[in-house]
Amino acid sequence: MTGASVWTATTMRAARQVLRGPVTQAGFTAEYIPRGFLRHHPVLISDGDTHDDQRRALGRLFTRDVVRARYESHMRDAVARWLDDVPAGAVVRADRLALHYAVDVTRRVVGLTESSVTGMSRRLEAFFRQPPLDMTRDDLGRTRRQWAQAALNGLVPIAMFQLADVAPAVRARRRTPREDVVSHLIDRGYTDADILVECVTYGTAGMVTTREFIALALWRLLDDPALRERYDEADRAGRLALLYAIIRDEPVVEHLYRRVREPVTVDGAGELAPGTLVDIDVGATNADDAERAAGEAGLSFGAGPHRCPGQHLAMMETEVLLTALLRRRPVAVTAPRILWHDLVAGYQVREFDVRLEA
Repeated sequence: MTGASVWTATTMRAARQVLRGPVTQAGFTAEYIPRGFLRHHPVLISDGDTHDDQRRALGRLFTRDVVRARYESHMRDAVARWLDDVPAGAVVRADRLALHYAVDVTRRVVGLTESSVTGMSRRLEAFFRQPPLDMTRDDLGRTRRQWAQAALNGLVPIAMFQLADVAPAVRARRRTPREDVVSHLIDRGYTDADILVECVTYGTAGMVTTREFIALALWRLLDDPALRERYDEADRAGRLALLYAIIRDEPVVEHLYRRVREPVTVDGAGELAPGTLVDIDVGATNADDAERAAGEAGLSFGAGPHRCPGQHLAMMETEVLLTALLRRRPVAVTAPRILWHDLVAGYQVREFDVRLEA
């Protein structure tokens, strides 16, 4: 929005006031997603009663109890597929293992089960090879050449994702509905284009960002013997508590962006005018000592209408894989490269090799 001001929220109270106020989604380039050809606005960019209805309907698939009862077996099956046949002494790339595992688990929840895990992983990775952007600048600070590159890098993988992953899943669910996101969308009259956009959204949140946290958490456990010992000795509740502490200190998505729709009064800023872009510094808000008790994850999964519904799924699948990995007595062979991804506004963990001793 040309000429719009930018304000940064660094306290938990201010951030929650914004996230629960009259604002719209501005992160993940949501304001640049075409809306005219979609019958249903994607959950990522919708607001108001329609969005809330979408969230309530889909939220039942991601509650803590449903995740434990329905998806834990998928997680353990995925661990067996990707880890059990790895021999003792082998070196594995942890971030690649985390990607395949996260895709394997999440595709079952979403309903994208008619294609291969490795193929879907490649297509999702290709989509995220985007030129740099700056959310605080007009036109994201990109040149025309960079916008052309973004279109090419985005549209080709998305077209392949539709042909290889989404379309076969939709055909299968039209014949035999299941308890998954795709079946739910079909039942609510979503078009193929609507379903594609939603699957891209869940692919981003459920597969790509979870992959980063799994790799980061493994690195932290291997790098800190005392923390690893606490993890090894804890029960599931204790292990999850440690993982929540890690993601609170190092959130995968480090900045959340919202556009003010109506005047809103915020601590530390007074009244923010319509059109203001708010940059919520998640790391700073999570470290706000005055609000340390504000939820086990802080704002690592957001808050308000656009809060990520997959928190329980992401944390449990992380715990299941890491617990199985640590039983193999992994040793870090290389320290990971930590990169920054503008689209996600968070870190990437790459080239992290570990040797499985047992």
